[in-house]
Amino acid sequence: MSDKPSVLFVCVHNAGRSQMAAAWLTHLAGDRVEVRSAGSAPAEQVNPAAVEAMREAGVDMSAEVPKVLTVEAVQASDVVITMGCGDTCPVFPGKRYLDWKLEDPAGQGVEAVRPIRDEIRTRIEGLIAEIAPEPGR
Repeated sequence: MSDKPSVLFVCVHNAGRSQMAAAWLTHLAGDRVEVRSAGSAPAEQVNPAAVEAMREAGVDMSAEVPKVLTVEAVQASDVVITMGCGDTCPVFPGKRYLDWKLEDPAGQGVEAVRPIRDEIRTRIEGLIAEIAPEPGR
């Protein structure tokens, strides 16, 4: 059992918001946090505009693929952050749930995805400060 916190990001298609959030958390927290993402109805591929917006910010998520949400993924996570998946996310006692209201980047160009990307980064920075601050801070 790991002593580092684990976070699961969930949205419907696991193609935009949850993928960007997972990529930001991995990029900014490194190995201090275990990161997962999944979708209740995964898309066939990650949103190309989200991949491009993250690439512009120096984060490569081109190898990511949408994953199906499993009960096991929720059970293995300390914090579950939903992004528009509503009631499809299983709820377990003892888990911390956050619901981030974020615009859905599906079907939008990179120009529309950039502000979503930046808002996610801001939220991730706050999350890291709370659950996995750098040693000595």
